[in-house]
Amino acid sequence: MQELIKKANILMESLPYIKRFADKTIVIKYGGNAMVEEHLKESFAKDIVLMKYIGMNPVVVHGGGPQIGNVMEKMGLESRFVHGMRVTDSATMDVVEMVLGGRVNKEIVANINRHGGRAVGLTGKDGDLIRARKMEMKAINPDTLTPEIIDIGHVGEVVNIHPEIIQALEKNNFIPVIAPVGVGEAGETYNINADLVAGQIAAALKAEKLILLTDIEGVKNKSGELITNIDVGEVQHLIDDETISGGMIPKVTCCLDAVLAGVRKAHIVDGRVEHACLLEIFTDKGIGTEVAKFR
Repeated sequence: MQELIKKANILMESLPYIKRFADKTIVIKYGGNAMVEEHLKESFAKDIVLMKYIGMNPVVVHGGGPQIGNVMEKMGLESRFVHGMRVTDSATMDVVEMVLGGRVNKEIVANINRHGGRAVGLTGKDGDLIRARKMEMKAINPDTLTPEIIDIGHVGEVVNIHPEIIQALEKNNFIPVIAPVGVGEAGETYNINADLVAGQIAAALKAEKLILLTDIEGVKNKSGELITNIDVGEVQHLIDDETISGGMIPKVTCCLDAVLAGVRKAHIVDGRVEHACLLEIFTDKGIGTEVAKFR
């Protein structure tokens, strides 16, 4: 009996959040180990289905870097990176579009549908969802000590989001699953960082939450302790004193931009934890690091 009461108390803890987030849009960037390990893939799919059944509107934006790398290796193509960005020539872009928009996207859709959801796969080309342009990357030439532009191929940045197709799917109780492939003015295809796409889509939808699933616990202070809350006004200071550094900078900046654009809260969450989305949304303490306007 005590075990049953404990389960009932857990359900009651989630009640205020179920009420608060009813009819609200939650954008989740899905990536890292959560996309690789079978038990985590199952956990994620079940989380998304539950969120939809209790009245929320989850929107999934996914990555797929390891999957792209594996296919390129099998095809005899070399993976090259500049400052963490995949150099994407025409051959690589073909692989990126095939893997992200095909294999990875459809696997996620199938997993969600297998657990009772109604997921629909999209890329940024569908409904002119993600309009993009070529990203310009600059670096200092070590010989001349002057900035120069590095051409990394078909890597793009978001120009604007046309969210009508997502809104239409939400109204008809479908779950959008989006591959971060954008389209240029002349119809050219661009590979875009999934975190950035998720942040821009969350902003365009004025989402209640943006959740970035990662392979780390969250932002940590210099003592290695998790920082649970960061006010938007503190972000630059934490970057300047190198509390936030390396690959965490673009993730936190993505959260900051989303909140400043109208998203209520953004979260960096450890996707290696089973049911990470539910633990963040439906528990009093949550998990990971939250970025919001606290002042």
